[in-house]
Amino acid sequence: MVTVEKRAAAAGALKRPTRLGEEVYNVIYAQLMSRQIPPGGRISVDRLVRELGVSQTPIREALSRLEAQGLVVKTHLIGYSAADQMDSARLEQLYELRLLLEPFAAARAAMAMSEETHAALVRLAADMQACEDEPAGEAYGRFAQLDSDFHDLIAEASGNELIQETLAGLHIHVHLFRLFYHARVTADAIGEHQRIIDALAARDPQASETAMRHHLERSRERFTKAFAR
Repeated sequence: MVTVEKRAAAAGALKRPTRLGEEVYNVIYAQLMSRQIPPGGRISVDRLVRELGVSQTPIREALSRLEAQGLVVKTHLIGYSAADQMDSARLEQLYELRLLLEPFAAARAAMAMSEETHAALVRLAADMQACEDEPAGEAYGRFAQLDSDFHDLIAEASGNELIQETLAGLHIHVHLFRLFYHARVTADAIGEHQRIIDALAARDPQASETAMRHHLERSRERFTKAFAR
């Protein structure tokens, strides 16, 4: 499938594909994740109309979706802007919560791991690996989405709906990956994800919990570096 960015570069504006709204969302999402639209920056609907060659309707729909994810803020009489990034205190609190919930969820998921869920995790891991072959700006945002799906699927497999709902409602990965744009974040995570998959495939609760805890601790170290820059 030809991406929106490639199509826009070739034609100067978006055509009208069947899934126009989804593609408009993906373009704006990628701009936010790569900080082409910086945290706190104003988002001009008129500029996006000109840039993408579409009407305001799909743009406003995309911005509403992004607002629900906490990536966009709408202010009365002012308009849209990119949400501010989380601060170091919020980051630490987020990982404290994740370390309480996700290793437990991984252990529970190992005990109930189905062949279908394992296969889905393997596909997600392969898709994340494939991101390395995509254009950098597009790949980074896509990796964040796939990473979110990966962790959400493990939470779902735990059988604890409250854990899944709590983690999903925080939109953890999109906010983490906005902290700094760096390929090392994705490359390191790929190997850690594989260790989690291997432990889950072995139906080993302790190994799954340990692998998830190790991944989260390493992830915290990587993202904490964003505040040292």
